Amino acid sequence: MINKHLIDPMDLSLEELDEIFELAHQIIQDPKKFSKVCDGKILATLFYEPSTRTRFSFEAAMMRLGGKILGFSEPNSTSASKGETLADTIKMVSIYTDIIAMRHPKEGAARVASKFSSVPVINAGDGGHQHPTQTLTDILTISTYKKRLEGLKIGICGDLKYGRTVHSLLKVMTLFDNNEYVLISPEELKLPNYIKKSVFEKNNIEYVEKRSLDNSIDDLDILYMTRIQKERFPNMAIETEIPGPITTAAAIRPIEKLLRDLRKNPQGVKELLDFCFEANMKWAKAFKKEFGPTSVMVVDPVGCDDILSPKQVEE
Repeated sequence: MINKHLIDPMDLSLEELDEIFELAHQIIQDPKKFSKVCDGKILATLFYEPSTRTRFSFEAAMMRLGGKILGFSEPNSTSASKGETLADTIKMVSIYTDIIAMRHPKEGAARVASKFSSVPVINAGDGGHQHPTQTLTDILTISTYKKRLEGLKIGICGDLKYGRTVHSLLKVMTLFDNNEYVLISPEELKLPNYIKKSVFEKNNIEYVEKRSLDNSIDDLDILYMTRIQKERFPNMAIETEIPGPITTAAAIRPIEKLLRDLRKNPQGVKELLDFCFEANMKWAKAFKKEFGPTSVMVVDPVGCDDILSPKQVEE
């Protein structure tokens, strides 16, 4: 894996995934042991669109491993505002750094960057396309809590059209057998056909599409929540076609409905392991207070201003 780009989640083999997860568990168990492994190395974080969690996670990780960082979070403060091409920026940055993590609003930008870089490039999100490092985090989380990556019934809820974390996760999960999928979204934000064909139909994987969480939660092992990617809408006409405001509140609404349903039938779920959703801590606490431990794991990959751990839920 030395000097290898990570642009698409399928750039990694099963063996490489296992190697990464084993290393991650070692770091979690003994972080001090790895506190100097990146001593003398420099990570460039090139963020051409806003980010809090992803950028901070890369930067914090590099510093905790003993390395240093440089980069930008506002492209208008760089020569890109004067017309410098992405290729020229990457050529220049790779002279000063050992590895580059880049987020860009245009699909395929990370692939272009890798063609012009003399150091490894990590795709930290390219438009509505892919987000491979988020997928690594998601899979590690699922395997840690559910103790397996096969034989799961997974609900994917939210913006499935523009949600790059969804596209990346589904691609990698094809490596694991006997999983079923429930795709839950408004009609206007359903999973693109090319993803259905390349992921589900090509691999003969079962899936169903629904427009509501109603009557779905009881059968799920995992509920993967994504926010509405309003910033990626090609025009605001889409916003008017989707019921309710395009905000986190719109995505929270199904959770409110779920809480009401569970009050009537609290036997439907058994253990809440982790719940992470922007501005939604109160609902996670409500789950914990009313129903105790549950069997459905609820994951929100992006859009979490507060990462809610099981310990926080208990507080």
